[in-house]
Amino acid sequence: MMRLFLCLLLGISTLCAAPPKLVVVVVIDQFRYEYLLRFRSDYHSGLDRLLTKGAVFTDAHYLHALTVTAVGHSTLLTGATPSVSGIIANSWFDRETNKTVTSVSDPATMLVGGLPDKPGSSPRRLLVDTVGDELKIQSAASKVIGVSIKDRSAILPVGHLADGAYWYDPDSNHWVTSTYYRKDLPGWVTKLNDEKTYQRYISAKWLPYDAKDDSATPFCTMVKGTPLRFCGNLEATPWGNEMIEDFAERAIASENLGTHGATDILAVSLSSNDYVGHAVGPDDPAVRDISIRTDRLLGKLLDYIDGRVGAGNALVVLTADHGVAPVPEVKRSGEMPGGRLVAARLNSKMNDALVERFGPGKWFLPAPAEMAYLNLELVRSKKLDPAEVERVAADAALGEKHIARVYTRHELLSGHVQQDQIGRAASLGFYGPRSGDLYILQEPYYLFDANGTTHGTPYNYDMHVPVIWMGPGIKAGKYAGIIAVNDIAPTLAAMLGVAQPAGSIGRVLVEMLQ
Repeated sequence: MMRLFLCLLLGISTLCAAPPKLVVVVVIDQFRYEYLLRFRSDYHSGLDRLLTKGAVFTDAHYLHALTVTAVGHSTLLTGATPSVSGIIANSWFDRETNKTVTSVSDPATMLVGGLPDKPGSSPRRLLVDTVGDELKIQSAASKVIGVSIKDRSAILPVGHLADGAYWYDPDSNHWVTSTYYRKDLPGWVTKLNDEKTYQRYISAKWLPYDAKDDSATPFCTMVKGTPLRFCGNLEATPWGNEMIEDFAERAIASENLGTHGATDILAVSLSSNDYVGHAVGPDDPAVRDISIRTDRLLGKLLDYIDGRVGAGNALVVLTADHGVAPVPEVKRSGEMPGGRLVAARLNSKMNDALVERFGPGKWFLPAPAEMAYLNLELVRSKKLDPAEVERVAADAALGEKHIARVYTRHELLSGHVQQDQIGRAASLGFYGPRSGDLYILQEPYYLFDANGTTHGTPYNYDMHVPVIWMGPGIKAGKYAGIIAVNDIAPTLAAMLGVAQPAGSIGRVLVEMLQ
């Protein structure tokens, strides 16, 4: 109905035409927008095709403050912010069960395809629906499938009614799902597991893409104890992405995606870029190398899709779930700011301030530095005003060097935050029943991590990501206007002729529609 309304109102032929046979949503985990610029001359395949034949939005940002994997992936096809979706972080302290939970952990499910007796995962903590859910409600024949190495990255984009979400379990070296979706793996996934494709990478070296032979210096090796950096698990190498792409091709073929008369959605999240980026940072040569390999891998996937579905029959949307901060020790030019902070010191300072003001006790529950949870039982036992306790802790945190802002629960609930982009991002990232009692933000380029680098702030290096559309009805070109990643869901809903997801706050990107 929305598609027909916009078609009649705006005269946009895209919205009047039949929807695409297949929608492929590709997420590159931890891929800054500037990687498209910095490595542009190295792209000759998939990314090159998207950049030349797609609608490229050069100023796309996330709206929420905590830019991490679960939150980014939950935003893509819901159009919602954490304040509505309830996905506030990768994990958080759950006051009902008095323990830390992940964004997709679900004790009511079991893992399917991996080692026995392991708990599964599901989208039940996601409070809103996705474009895929709306598509399934309208057309039972449509199929919606997600795949990634990470469970949250496979599950959250496709939502509650997906036909399947699959991720890689390193304990069993198997592709797995959970009983939320089905009791047994499909035959084609079991066959893939039986092939044990991971074995081809045992003792392998990650050589530069343009290396002429094995004499080149590897970025890392799968062999422990060598003088070179140990790669770790497969997910920390480009081979992890290769396994995801292979799975995506098999899903398209085995599930007949895009070839059975109804629109299907396949969400593919390439996780390995994130593992590599955390270890070495955005300025390391390994990041350039895995970006080049991502370009080639996307080219392979796009060629496969064209061969199966037919050129021009698939709509491709590419984005990233977040960016990344530079490694503080890598001074890219002169006196750039940045450094490392000690979370334990910050926590101790806040706890000491509360002890001095209100008496002894363990005032905080286990949580990361940026989201502190007060021990409310202790607060209640001392008959204290929670807002006052929050304020004392916040003042102590602000006294620590390189802490930029601290917002308390009561400030966020009442809207008493600084009225700028960062204040708004903090508010949009806050969901009362799950969020902590303090949101603590460090200055730009400062990290709480002891080594490597990370992401999770509302600064541009974490929030500015690619958004590229390519396919039928899309006007290729560069679009310089500011957009939000939240605009993907309502735009896709309009193109598919389905209702917008319940929590969507974005707009339809009519400027790119023919």
